[in-house]
Amino acid sequence: MLPYLLRRLLYLFPILLGVNLLVFAMFFLVNSPEDMARQALGEKADSPQAVENWKEVHGYHLPLLFHSGKKGMACLTETIFYQKSLAMFWGKFGSSDATGKPIARELRSRVAPSFALSLPIFLGTLAVNLILGMKLAAARGTPLDHGGQFFCVTLMSVSTLILIILGQYLGAQLLRLSPVSGFAYGPSMLRFLLLPALVGIAAGIGSGTRLYRTFFLEQLSQDYVRTARAKGLPENQVLFRHVLRNTLIPVVTNIPLYLLTLFTGNLLLEKFFAIPGLGGYTMDAIAAQDFAVVRTMVFLGAVLYSLGLLLADVAYALVDPRIHY
Repeated sequence: MLPYLLRRLLYLFPILLGVNLLVFAMFFLVNSPEDMARQALGEKADSPQAVENWKEVHGYHLPLLFHSGKKGMACLTETIFYQKSLAMFWGKFGSSDATGKPIARELRSRVAPSFALSLPIFLGTLAVNLILGMKLAAARGTPLDHGGQFFCVTLMSVSTLILIILGQYLGAQLLRLSPVSGFAYGPSMLRFLLLPALVGIAAGIGSGTRLYRTFFLEQLSQDYVRTARAKGLPENQVLFRHVLRNTLIPVVTNIPLYLLTLFTGNLLLEKFFAIPGLGGYTMDAIAAQDFAVVRTMVFLGAVLYSLGLLLADVAYALVDPRIHY
């Protein structure tokens, strides 16, 4: 296992370097620093001096890849690619183009709200999808199965934005379960996170239940299930003790990929419920054309997704004894 992990970690570097180069090309080759300055300045962009001043203040006045006026390593380090793109590998994200605040400090302050919202959504969605998927698979072909699948398809067809508005109307206006929006630390956090967590769980039920139902159907057709039923075991014991344990193999391998949302946040939920997390931070940066924050979040998303794939492979080896690296 250890040699495999070392090889996979070594593979991550060229992958992330490729992502870094792609992000750099998208932000600086397709959209030049002059374009960024004009978009940020708006009406003030008519003055060439204002454009140059903005570029110098934000560090976009340097050459893109090679500084011919410098000697030694400075010809590579005194460039936009090194200072704005490559420096993200060692956690140097710079400052926001819109507010001037250090991005790393903003990320640290917003991880906790995103994690506090995403963790109950992740655990609740996983539990609901497993139970519903198991019950629908066990009732295959019955009215319960057909009705459950119709309900799942309906949820998949409804936009998350509609669920958010409906949840705010029912949960906050009619039932008074929690405030419409806002956030607070401490015990009051539960009041503000209850409604967005329920909306997030509802948004993930449709596709997740149908996926897990497929996993359970595959296991229910195996010989060990027929043997357990032939021995007279209760149906719930067959499902929860035997089928569930074997179904967890494909489920566990998908869990690390979902862990990405625990740190990057839920974009729409955080924005509409005014939760100061990373998702809302990203949405605000897109609306304000804050290129420094956007490319930082794109790069961090690639890092977390790559680590999620690595954890998925490791989890598959741990839960399935037939796999040996």
